[in-house]
Amino acid sequence: MSNGNDAAPTLARTLRLRAVVLFGLAYMTPMIVLGTFGVVATATGGTVPTSYLLALVAMLFTAQSYGRMAATYPVAGSSYTYVRKALDSRLGFLVGWVTLLDYFFLPMVIWLIGGAYLQAQFPGVPLWVWIVGFIALTTALNVRGIKTAERVNDLLMIFQVLVIVIFVALALRHVFNLGGAGALASTSPFVNSATTLTGVSAGAAIAAYSFLGFDAVTTLTEETIDPKRTMPRAILLIALIGGAIFVTVAYATQLAHPGATFDNEGSAAFEIARSIGGDLFSSIFLAGLVVAQFASGIAAQASASRLLLAMGRDGALPRTFFARVHPRYRTPALNILLTGAIGLIALSLDVATSTSFINFGAFVAFTFVNVAVIATYIRMRREGESPNPLTYAVAPTIGAAVDLYLLYNLDGAALTLGLIWLSLGVIYLAYLTRMFRQPPPSMAFNEAEDDDLETASVAG
Repeated sequence: MSNGNDAAPTLARTLRLRAVVLFGLAYMTPMIVLGTFGVVATATGGTVPTSYLLALVAMLFTAQSYGRMAATYPVAGSSYTYVRKALDSRLGFLVGWVTLLDYFFLPMVIWLIGGAYLQAQFPGVPLWVWIVGFIALTTALNVRGIKTAERVNDLLMIFQVLVIVIFVALALRHVFNLGGAGALASTSPFVNSATTLTGVSAGAAIAAYSFLGFDAVTTLTEETIDPKRTMPRAILLIALIGGAIFVTVAYATQLAHPGATFDNEGSAAFEIARSIGGDLFSSIFLAGLVVAQFASGIAAQASASRLLLAMGRDGALPRTFFARVHPRYRTPALNILLTGAIGLIALSLDVATSTSFINFGAFVAFTFVNVAVIATYIRMRREGESPNPLTYAVAPTIGAAVDLYLLYNLDGAALTLGLIWLSLGVIYLAYLTRMFRQPPPSMAFNEAEDDDLETASVAG
């Protein structure tokens, strides 16, 4: 990568801590705790906040590992880059390949859910109209540049948070009117006669889907000012803030609707919204869910395009397409357009099929990022350094064990589809490396070069 005037266009460093945190929270979609409430409640026997609390603790160990690796390798690529540099280039490629399930299919699921909400409210409009509309708007915003997407994202997040606050307030008022102040401090949402470890674990595996986002922001590293300091802080803040929101909202909702009996578990939050706030609030709630999906779609598509950029620059994917940065907008425009085109597959899928791909890729990536931190710890010890064993060895070991446990608790369809995709990755890697006789192509990287880019961007 040259610093000359004729150098290829690069990503611009414009994002500070607040913007990165908001992007991560938008990716997580705080309202998703309500969108999936009925599913988790059914799995856990009516103890949704317990599953989210377990998932939060589990994700904090992995978030800490992502922060360590983001500071060590401040470039786009997320788990693909970390595993490739800390463990092995071939293993890194496979982790990146599996992660594509998460990054490709999450925007698709987001657009599909958003379209389904709107079709439920306006049944006369075909589903494809809403899906295509979502894709067109998010693609246009992301191509225009990360700052444009950031400004739109800020407005959408404000509205989403307002809807959540109103929902929680109405839920607590409903509980207070029925049982008085004492009913607001019940332990039944955390544990009841139907609670089992198996149920809570299964619920946590579902709830972990809501935390996807703290890891995705690492793909914005090359657009973040002072990434070695900003990115680790942002990752932990996203996990903590998102987890606090999930547990709080789940607690208030479970108080307002004890147990796990719903007319339709897929739309349980609508039932609860109507019962605590009437038809007017249920309409506002619907608007909040649609806005949440739109904001999340912007962040998810931006992250997917940056992962493709990193793999394209390395030659793991064809450089002529995937490594290109738009000379005017300084965004990976072709990758953004590709993710939008792939999102059209949503026209022939349902939410259950689409989401079955996502958690497999996420948990595999989480596991290997934790292993990459352990490998970094061993390397640093061999080089005479003295890294903290708690943060470089103990925490990532716990994180890897928990991630493998959650991976094991996924349903059979997710594991089958994930293994098929992984097998295709192995075949492509064999072709790319001439039957594993040579490493996958890679891009040289050094921190001095990154610092030069950062200084030039800040000065500009």
